[in-house]
Amino acid sequence: FPSKIDLILDVTLPVTVELGRARMQVQDVLKLAPGAVIELDKAAGDPVDLYINDRAIAKGEVVIIDENFGVRLTSIVTATERIKTLR
Repeated sequence: FPSKIDLILDVTLPVTVELGRARMQVQDVLKLAPGAVIELDKAAGDPVDLYINDRAIAKGEVVIIDENFGVRLTSIVTATERIKTLR
């Protein structure tokens, strides 16, 4: 018999990595064009947050692999912490 987790192993979930945030006025957003740079509130080397279904599940650091960006996980949110966010 398959375990209960086997029933959902092929379900796709949205994964988001938050590199930082910025606040901008609408007039500045409308001026954005290809090549524009938006300054974020994190510095190089700061940890990034990884979200699945809009819930924080891990922290990591940005890595570059063959000219592509990736995230190396450095810590995983504990099951207890994840349960607290459900309330």
